[in-house]
Amino acid sequence: MSNNFDRNLSSEDVLRRRASLLQRVHIDGILLLLLLILGAASLFILYSASGKNIDLLMKQASSFGLGLIGMLVIAQFEPRFMARWVPLAYVGGVGLLVVVDVMGHNAMGATRWINIPGVIRFQPSEFMKIIMPASIAWYLAKRSLPPRFKHICVAMAMIATPFVLILLQPDLGTSLLVLAAGCFVLFIAGLQWRWILGAAAAVVPIAVGMWFFVLREYQKQRVLTFLNPESDPLGSGWNIIQSKAAIGSGGVLGKGWLLGTQSHLDFLPESHTDFIIAVLAEEFGLVGVCLLLLLYMLLIARGLVITVQAQTLFGKLLAGALTMTFFVYVFVNIGMVSGLLPVVGVPLPFISYGGTSLITLLAGFGILMSIHTHRKWITQA
Repeated sequence: MSNNFDRNLSSEDVLRRRASLLQRVHIDGILLLLLLILGAASLFILYSASGKNIDLLMKQASSFGLGLIGMLVIAQFEPRFMARWVPLAYVGGVGLLVVVDVMGHNAMGATRWINIPGVIRFQPSEFMKIIMPASIAWYLAKRSLPPRFKHICVAMAMIATPFVLILLQPDLGTSLLVLAAGCFVLFIAGLQWRWILGAAAAVVPIAVGMWFFVLREYQKQRVLTFLNPESDPLGSGWNIIQSKAAIGSGGVLGKGWLLGTQSHLDFLPESHTDFIIAVLAEEFGLVGVCLLLLLYMLLIARGLVITVQAQTLFGKLLAGALTMTFFVYVFVNIGMVSGLLPVVGVPLPFISYGGTSLITLLAGFGILMSIHTHRKWITQA
């Protein structure tokens, strides 16, 4: 009976029914489809980039599955419910960063992880990429906009605290992403141009101060290498030179899956994490990179649509900031791998290996789904 009924419906009616079903379970079909495609592509590329390491592939698949479950669970909560818990999340996130600085796990010269032997190892700074914009959005949503000077000062203090704690780990890349996430909320909230121009004018003296008093020697070397990688081709310039060689050797169509030489012959360092797009470019060429960029652009475009359609100020500020932070995430990784930006250790979203980063990204898209699918319920409440 139901089949006959479905056949009598127009294609538009069927699509509308399916869309309403997804709306009721608080899933955005477009976001889910794009994320599943990216997840499959990640495993496909990671298998080659890791040297056919099945264990690493299974860990990534497990993290993606766990992240998807978390994303769907988060999508069930209304944005106003999330807003109630934002202050506690901010305090907890800052507390974890303090724990990292005091007694965190050290690896590769940096203390960025909390390690509970036999239970879990995670990077609290990753969570701040979501907690930070949510906290600033929660604070500004309760004030008149555009934000006044005192509100800007409070927001900047909230941004500066985790920024400094992450910078001390040291983790320049993540600290800059957290800073950007908070500043994006201020920008979307209607920050006046005089404050934006003032911040732009302060970049140079701040950069000079960071060079002399904040940045460590290896971070300074990364900047110098960015300016002239050939000055130390066998040392600090090795990564970027090999990365550009891999990207260039792929040509238009690439060498083919599993046939890349730079990664499989161990010329390309960190091929399964920060420099994984160089593996993609070598094996699938310009076409493969363009297809990946298209997926990213579609995700960003969907995030902007959700931002425009958000029906609460908190939702609009948070959705916009999460979307723009994701854009910066992609831009910084591709920029540093191609030699357009200094190497700051930012992985490629959904493609690079990394459990905490993957779960955090999916949690962010779960929030976007919640903002989008709960908008009618918010109107009725």
